[in-house]
Amino acid sequence: MTLTADVLVVGGGPAATWAALKAAESGASVVLADKGYCGTSGATASVGTGVWYVPPEPEAREAAMASREALGGYLADRRWMARVLDETYDRVNELADAGRYPFPVGPDGTSLRNGLQGPEYMRRQRIRVKRAGVTILDHSPVTELLTAADGAVAGAAGYQRQADRAFEVRAGAVVVATGGCAFLSKAFGCNVNTGDGALLAAEIGAELSGMEFSNAYGIAPEHTSVTKTAFYNYATFYRANGEVLEGAGSQRGRSVIARTLLSEKVFCKLDLADEAAQRAMRLAQPNFFLTFDRLGVNPFTDPFAVTLLAEGTVRGTGGIRIVDDGCATTVPGLYAAGDAATRELICGGFTGGGSHNAAWAISSGSWAGRAAAGFARSLGRGTRQVTAAGGAGLRPTGRSSDVDVVEIIRTVQAEVLPYDKNYLRHGDVLRAALRELDGAWSSVRTGLRAEGAAVLPARQAAAMLAHARWMYTSALLRHESRGMARRLDHPDLDPAQHHRITSGGLDEVWARPEGAAA
Repeated sequence: MTLTADVLVVGGGPAATWAALKAAESGASVVLADKGYCGTSGATASVGTGVWYVPPEPEAREAAMASREALGGYLADRRWMARVLDETYDRVNELADAGRYPFPVGPDGTSLRNGLQGPEYMRRQRIRVKRAGVTILDHSPVTELLTAADGAVAGAAGYQRQADRAFEVRAGAVVVATGGCAFLSKAFGCNVNTGDGALLAAEIGAELSGMEFSNAYGIAPEHTSVTKTAFYNYATFYRANGEVLEGAGSQRGRSVIARTLLSEKVFCKLDLADEAAQRAMRLAQPNFFLTFDRLGVNPFTDPFAVTLLAEGTVRGTGGIRIVDDGCATTVPGLYAAGDAATRELICGGFTGGGSHNAAWAISSGSWAGRAAAGFARSLGRGTRQVTAAGGAGLRPTGRSSDVDVVEIIRTVQAEVLPYDKNYLRHGDVLRAALRELDGAWSSVRTGLRAEGAAVLPARQAAAMLAHARWMYTSALLRHESRGMARRLDHPDLDPAQHHRITSGGLDEVWARPEGAAA
């Protein structure tokens, strides 16, 4: 199947739907291709989320911008923060008015717009996108981008799983909004987030930024997948003998939990929440309590074992580097939005969590959609010759061999999921892990070829492998501890390293300070 459009949006979450909506409103013909079912798949559709929604009052805006700067190592940009606050405020109000989203009302009758229930939010976004005339391709993972003779992006190709057929979309511009990479860690809603978009972008020369800020781990009850870490601000953590685990906490004490989990179980109770907070938590995140209710556990009074699940760049801040206010990448016609793009501009080096990432998805998606529509208009209606850009898993450089995709995924997970490798980082450990990952990439690049439905897992494995190599290469270049990127062998912050780190490449991965010569 071959389609043509002005703009192709790759993804189906908040950033993708806002991009599709704003591109269509700009007069562009739009196709949206999602590897799942647009409106139900992804990290947002399964949960509730806060939103960085702040009324345009100078004191409130100043407090909002200042609140996370130190945590992020002062790498955020005030101008971008202000832009996101402005755009998010307008778009959330649009969601209430045009989208008729049922925001709750406070005791004084004020509409409370600093939170969204993911299932209802995304259901309405899908409806709005369809009404705008966007063609939605569900269960249609994009597996590679297409480029024109001048190097600009010219569309994408993929595979429709339910129809069991290949497809191609020729487009004037492409918005990558595929989410981050959580390495199939089973974190709730994140198993579709395998970093596909960054692989697609890197294959045509796009750069990344902030990939060292990718070691996010969410707290979850043991043997479950729900990582609503904000609730653990109300928690006290304990050892198995009932002794309080000193220094353990949600925001600043997660490393204490990680170290302890290497040798023993960690338990907790949400015993700092008063009755009002308990009621609010149940209303805000009912799915958080399902497991407890089924087991007959009261998390506010009964201790329960916890674990840490890797969330990678879903809750980290690294991603595709953007170079202008329209969220363009370093490749003409290619735009990035949401968790697929770097969030350093508003978060610096500390996790965007729910609220900041939600605001970024809304804002960057809107900007990217409008800019992509404008770029497509500038091309006119001529026909372009296109070339498929996919490499690893599609077009091996050597003779096809029997490369086991499942084993490649296991190799990646063995190097990025353990706390003592990715979370409690040390240069010697990172270098050893990178040698394993480089060897796996060589195997994939020279010998992995997949066809038909097998293309999806093959490309997911390649994307996760690429992410792990960008992460560790960038982490080794930062000889300090800043934001989330903490090093046991470099525990202090170094004022001389107050810069962002860009990275890229596939067969030869590179990393360097932003602005430094290649």
